[in-house]
Amino acid sequence: MQTKTIVQKSGFTLVEIMIVVAIIGLLAAVAIPNFVKARQTAQRNACIVNLKQIDGAKEQWALETKKAPGAPSVDAEIDAYIKGGRPVCPASGVYTYGAIGENPTCSVATHTLTPAAAGPIAVGAGAAAGP
Repeated sequence: MQTKTIVQKSGFTLVEIMIVVAIIGLLAAVAIPNFVKARQTAQRNACIVNLKQIDGAKEQWALETKKAPGAPSVDAEIDAYIKGGRPVCPASGVYTYGAIGENPTCSVATHTLTPAAAGPIAVGAGAAAGP
């Protein structure tokens, strides 16, 4: 009498592999746009910080050289007031310093320094108003 031995091969079926690939594709479709948006937001925020730094250096240069509002700025002289020299836009934009009293600009359209953002930074919460 012959005995039949049943040999079971372990492994994944094609359907199981296709389900896993579909789930990974779905997760990637959700995650990748969020990563791109987060990168663009980080670049915009870093550029705005650079613009604030340029604005502060430009104002300090104007005070020390006694320049009036509207006077043209000298970029090379202002760069000396910035630690590390002229900053670089993380999105490959180009900075334009502009005249004294004007906000510096970036060639990337969404990287703008608003008048509220250029103002002084409040230190501490609940600072007392004047007398």
